[in-house]
This record gives sequence, structure tokens and C-alpha cells, in this order.
Amino acid sequence: MPVDELLIARMTNVFELHQVAFTQKRMFGGSCFMVDDKMCIASINLGILARVGPEKMEEITKHPGASQMIHGGRKMTGFALLEAPAYETDEALEFWILKCLEYNPLAKTSKKKKK
Repeated sequence: MPVDELLIARMTNVFELHQVAFTQKRMFGGSCFMVDDKMCIASINLGILARVGPEKMEEITKHPGASQMIHGGRKMTGFALLEAPAYETDEALEFWILKCLEYNPLAKTSKKKKK
């Protein structure tokens, strides 16, 4: 499935609207938004991969179109998969990005690979 350039542009707009410094990296077959060198949220071929934290997962999965992210048969702790209906409107997309930004200061930075 090709990268959803419109979704990436919408996500970029939310980060810029809230004046959040971010970088983008190609990851998971899509585009990952990094904040403070930590994965925040990503546009992937299945929808959106949202890093919301393990403490919020029960609350998050009550939203239509949101579920626990499972990769390779294992739950990805603290990550939700959002399907298109969950972020259809700009307000809904902003809600999810703000949830990810709320968790970002608590998230651990991944270890850098040695070259």
C-alpha cells in the first residue's frame, strides 16, 4: 500500500499548529514523527501507529477504530493502531496527536545502534 501523503500533510499541519518541533523518519513502511528523539506517531500502511503509553491503553481502545497494536503476533506495549474512521476529521486527528504528545515526555528513548 502506498504512503498516504495527504495524511502525512495533515499530521504535519497539526504539529506545526501546536508549534511542536519534530523530525520525520521513514519507518514501518510509512512516515514516523519523532519528538525529542522519540517515536511519537506514525502513518503506516494499516493506518496510524500511535504511541499513547500502556497506562492509557484501556481508555484508548474504547474509541471506535482504535485497537491494541499487534505485530508479529505480539502486543506492542503502549502502541495503538488507529484505523481510518478514527482520524477521519482534522479534529479527530488532532486529538490522537495530542494524546501521543501527552505521553511523549514519559516515553523512553530507543537505544542508538552502534556503527
